[in-house]
Amino acid sequence: MLRLSLEALQIVDAIDRRGSFSAAGKELHRVPSTISYTVSKLEDDLGVQVFERNGPRVELTAAGAELLKEGRYLLKAAQDLEHRVRRVASGWETELTVAMDSMFSPCLFHDDVPAFYEVARQTRLRIMQEALSGTWEALLDRRADLLVGAAGDGPAGGGYISEPLGKVNFVFAVAPSHPLAGVQDKLGRTHLQHHRAISVADSARQMAPRTVGLLLGQDTLTVPDMKTKFQYQLAGMGFGFLPEPCARAAIAAGLLVEKQVEEPKPAETFYLAWRSGENGAALNWWLNRMRQPGLFDRLLTHLPHHNID
Repeated sequence: MLRLSLEALQIVDAIDRRGSFSAAGKELHRVPSTISYTVSKLEDDLGVQVFERNGPRVELTAAGAELLKEGRYLLKAAQDLEHRVRRVASGWETELTVAMDSMFSPCLFHDDVPAFYEVARQTRLRIMQEALSGTWEALLDRRADLLVGAAGDGPAGGGYISEPLGKVNFVFAVAPSHPLAGVQDKLGRTHLQHHRAISVADSARQMAPRTVGLLLGQDTLTVPDMKTKFQYQLAGMGFGFLPEPCARAAIAAGLLVEKQVEEPKPAETFYLAWRSGENGAALNWWLNRMRQPGLFDRLLTHLPHHNID
């Protein structure tokens, strides 16, 4: 008799990523008692302990880590099979997830979403945001089907197709009240190491997170998205690089001061990307829509600079 179920593996995976039974239950929309019962039954059936329990926090045992390492391959294979079967049946995906970097606003899709629903009422649409490497990871882990405005080159190993949309330049800026605003010299490591940087958190779960423009050991305030980073820098809470289209309006308004630095941040390329071999009707609709002229200009108009009063 098979003692492993996909449901049990899914629960173990969620507990490992979220760090507790209750957090896993929230992600999977299951009550904590169901999570606890499934894990206990799995441990009884296998005759091994999967988790070490330390109060509300739990950690995988060596056996549990090996189970999850192989189990994630099974979960991905099952998900791939489910998607293929559904596409073969109707040609349209039952669900399509479009992800974008958190630097941009999902309001970008205000006109695209109604147009999509006119032709694809049978497909549930989900729009999500990730940051930095987390955007690419979402695509490869099948949490997203299409990336619009993914930052930087994708990870090595392939499995996806990408098309460059355009490049964004970055400027180093601080509030007029910040101590670095009055420094006359080009800013170097000796200037920056005494002050706090503001950084957007990489949302990657498994891939190595990216750190952009930070010194080793730098005092850093980490925030969830570019909008928050922009507002915190306006408030003088720290320094950092900002997208040029976002920063220019604030600099012109006297809300930020641009500073020259010894180590500038190079321009970042943003991509449209999807998994290789995918040809569902919903994905193809979005690809055709996103390839229309002017997409990158639309992305740039949805940077945080429109929040300046």
